[in-house]
Amino acid sequence: MERRNFIKKSLIAAGSLSLADNLLMATERTAFPKENAHLTQNTMPLRKSIMWGTVGLQGSVLEKCRAIKAAGFEGVEPNSHADRKEMIDAMAATGLKASSVCNSKHWEKTMSDPDVEVRREGIKNMIIAMEDAQAYGTDAVLLVPGRVNENITYEECWNRSTECIKELVPTAEKMQIKICIENVWNNFLLSPIEMRMYIDQFNSKYVGSYFDCGNILVYGWPEQWIKTLGDRIVRIHIKEFSKQIADKQGRSAGFGVNLTEGDVRWQEVMNEIKDNYKGGWLTTEQGSSKTLDDLKDLSARFDKILAMCS
Repeated sequence: MERRNFIKKSLIAAGSLSLADNLLMATERTAFPKENAHLTQNTMPLRKSIMWGTVGLQGSVLEKCRAIKAAGFEGVEPNSHADRKEMIDAMAATGLKASSVCNSKHWEKTMSDPDVEVRREGIKNMIIAMEDAQAYGTDAVLLVPGRVNENITYEECWNRSTECIKELVPTAEKMQIKICIENVWNNFLLSPIEMRMYIDQFNSKYVGSYFDCGNILVYGWPEQWIKTLGDRIVRIHIKEFSKQIADKQGRSAGFGVNLTEGDVRWQEVMNEIKDNYKGGWLTTEQGSSKTLDDLKDLSARFDKILAMCS
């Protein structure tokens, strides 16, 4: 208790009371959990999906869905704010299922923006994304909660995005749609313990993690994050990254490598997925497949990764 009070007083002195309260509350619940308290054996079969935004194939929604199905994928992660009927009809015609929905507006109207009206738009956009998910028959929406930059401090990002998500939780619980916080290059939530604290402060099973295996390589190892986050992970992105290419050509260039040919240690990742992940769907966000052959190659590489979990 004395240690907590000391930390809290120190943070108050630094002008960080609101963030301190959130962190301390989460720390009391999760910083020192019992060994493997959140780790559970995977009880759902792993299902293979692809992120809609990575399908560079030209054509209509139906033509793209046909190619995705022909390549061997069972599901797709549509973007929000699209033509719902067109997507629903295309999925019905091909047998594809929606694995989740990606909020396509979260970078445009962030929940960390200094302008309260922009944050209000961010909340409205997330509700539309959740309505999309409900219409498509899935229960998860990917959300980037905000970003830290030269004009938005870490504490401001934490507090503003927390306030917005707290406002969304009742709607998410009513709709039974999970808000899935993704780890991205937004200078925010840079450790698995911090991500765990951020999620746990909402005290709702409808707020969890959308874990991206490739994004994490610049400051961590995906297998470690998966173990720490445990059953807080609602969905997973399967994506590759090359540190060597990033070092030579710039960080973003690190994604310019084929699946299974980068630095993600897929066997270790799949071992942790097998032990900890209950979400079922694995969705690739890899490259920008422009032809059916590209999709088939990606699907075959994906299958090699899935085989590691058998």
